[in-house]
Amino acid sequence: MFWKFDLHNSSQIEKLLEKEDVTLQELLDEEDVLQECKAQNQRLLLFLSRDSSMLDLLNLITHEPPADREERLRYKFANVACELLTCDVSLINDKVGGDESLLNTLYSFLEQTSPLNPLLASFFSKTFGNLITRKTEQVIGFLKKKEDFIGQVLKHLDTSAMMDLVLRLISSVEPVCLRQEVLTWLNEERLIQRLIELIHPHSDSERQSNASQALCDIIRLSRDQASVLQETSETDPLLTTLELQQSIDVLLKNMFEGEKSEVCIVNGTQVLLTLLETRRPCVEQVIDPCSQGLEKPYTVNNSILMAIQTHLKHFHHLLLNPPKKCVMLTTMGILEEPFGNARLHGSRLMAALLYTRAPRIHHELCQLNMINLLLVLVILILSKTFLSKNDLFFKFSWNNFLHIQVEHCVSAILNQPTTNGKTHDSHCDMIVCVQLLKDCRLVQRILDAWEENDKTQEAGGMRKGYMGHLTRIANTVVQNAEREQEQTQISQLIKDLPEDYKARWEQFVNETLTETNKKNTADLVRFHTKTPIFLLTQVFSDYQIQEMTANFVDQFGLNDDEFGEHDSSISATFDRITEINFKLVDERVSSAIFETRTKERIRPFDDAEEEEDIWEDKEINYATQVKARSRFMKHTHTHARIHTLNSHSSDCCLSSVGLDCIAMDTGSSVWGSSTAQLSETEEKGWATFTDFQPFCW
Repeated sequence: MFWKFDLHNSSQIEKLLEKEDVTLQELLDEEDVLQECKAQNQRLLLFLSRDSSMLDLLNLITHEPPADREERLRYKFANVACELLTCDVSLINDKVGGDESLLNTLYSFLEQTSPLNPLLASFFSKTFGNLITRKTEQVIGFLKKKEDFIGQVLKHLDTSAMMDLVLRLISSVEPVCLRQEVLTWLNEERLIQRLIELIHPHSDSERQSNASQALCDIIRLSRDQASVLQETSETDPLLTTLELQQSIDVLLKNMFEGEKSEVCIVNGTQVLLTLLETRRPCVEQVIDPCSQGLEKPYTVNNSILMAIQTHLKHFHHLLLNPPKKCVMLTTMGILEEPFGNARLHGSRLMAALLYTRAPRIHHELCQLNMINLLLVLVILILSKTFLSKNDLFFKFSWNNFLHIQVEHCVSAILNQPTTNGKTHDSHCDMIVCVQLLKDCRLVQRILDAWEENDKTQEAGGMRKGYMGHLTRIANTVVQNAEREQEQTQISQLIKDLPEDYKARWEQFVNETLTETNKKNTADLVRFHTKTPIFLLTQVFSDYQIQEMTANFVDQFGLNDDEFGEHDSSISATFDRITEINFKLVDERVSSAIFETRTKERIRPFDDAEEEEDIWEDKEINYATQVKARSRFMKHTHTHARIHTLNSHSSDCCLSSVGLDCIAMDTGSSVWGSSTAQLSETEEKGWATFTDFQPFCW
């Protein structure tokens, strides 16, 4: 009915295009203009591809709209213009990409003074990025002619849309040879060095954040491209420049020289963490953010480690003396000295460095006593005997972000690499293991912290926030100590514990830790016991699945050689159906009953000799009904006869009182003999009671 009465709204675009003085704004004001453009409306595309129309579209996305316009409609035309320019219509792409004057109009947006309008910047970035993808050679050639294009983009890097444009230049250029040419051009324009220079305490936070994110994305994109295009021998010049020791050294100097800036330290550390990304074994049930999204392991460049090694002392100083932060009100009370994002990123960097298993890095970390410092940050007991200004693990007992980084550090040290089931205790790994278990007193601190927490809870206090991570650290120690116990350095260090701690540790592992693990692995929700009906249904469902063999569907198919030539081959294919055993119950008995019941009251309508009502009760053939039922429902035989007598016999009035047996007269007609004698054929359709036998109620 919807289409029959033409209730759908017809497009107004055609009517507007018929007008000689139609304007671009009139078309942009129509809701279906974008749909018509994508549908390749030729009249609309011809109008939009005019020089004047294209110029107006580009001006809409590069110039501020009138300020007196209503706010909700102010950027409406600019948004529609951007969608039209990026709707992937070849006519529009060819027009803009092939006309240098139109490209200059679009490029003029970068020549405006900062700051840019963020919304217009997103329209510009989307339009220019689409042209880079669709008209790569023309646009790249145009950009190379421009003086300091990279400088113009980085000037507005405080707007995130400009960062997206830089990444589009790196990731969206094809084929490979042209992409390599673009990467070489960007490297010659010193893109990496300029981005590193923006991560500086004197730069604003937005510019630093976008520069850091751009560098991180460049690293990931370059590595992903290298893993996909393994057949090419050419290296990515941008990634090569970024991994140089000189580049990392400049970044670290910007982070730590002069006044400390938490924003600069955090953004710079994020770049270092991305450079150290590799697929490595993670703590059980802990998601390692550094290993997500990587398809294959990457080898950390040695130049990166050498550059970081010389600045580890700055990170040590950062953990002890972070940038000043204001007092923070938390749900647990007032936090006079917040841990801070800078120290958290420093902890993340320590964990990432430990996973590299580089001897020089491990040696430097041991010299600076970094492992002990991190443990103190997280898990030292809160008692005046042990607590000092360096005790960070236990001092910040509610900072789970710090706790998980310390857990990563412990896991990186204790989970030693294995080959063919054998542990390799290298000299480097032995040094950090000895410092962790002997110098840092990891086992003793676990036991003391656990005992302190038990005392606090017994006194009615609150459970410490690090207890969950402390449990997992204890499990890590136990699991690695039990692995080839006679060979591992860990088991030997545990045996060398003082006697009192050794006895406490054995009791803790056998009782307390076992009970805690049992509680942690218990189901949080109890499942109801399955009912017998559910079990039977499940068994039947499994049985049906077993009957569906792997080639069940193929039995109905037609092979190519059976389909093309003769019809006989098709019939042969359908003969296979007889081979399928569905194992269904035989329904022929039920079918016979159904046919009998449906034919009882049906009479032919064209019987000229019979003029009586075909649905009259006396014409029902009860004999057929009785015979059909006698085969399957013998227990209803008596009730059927009584029902017939009660319905059609006025001579037989039965009383249920005092009657034990009733004899029936089987020699006379029930309805009398006033009618004419029926022929032998006609009598077959009448009810007879000659077969009735005396019966009792």
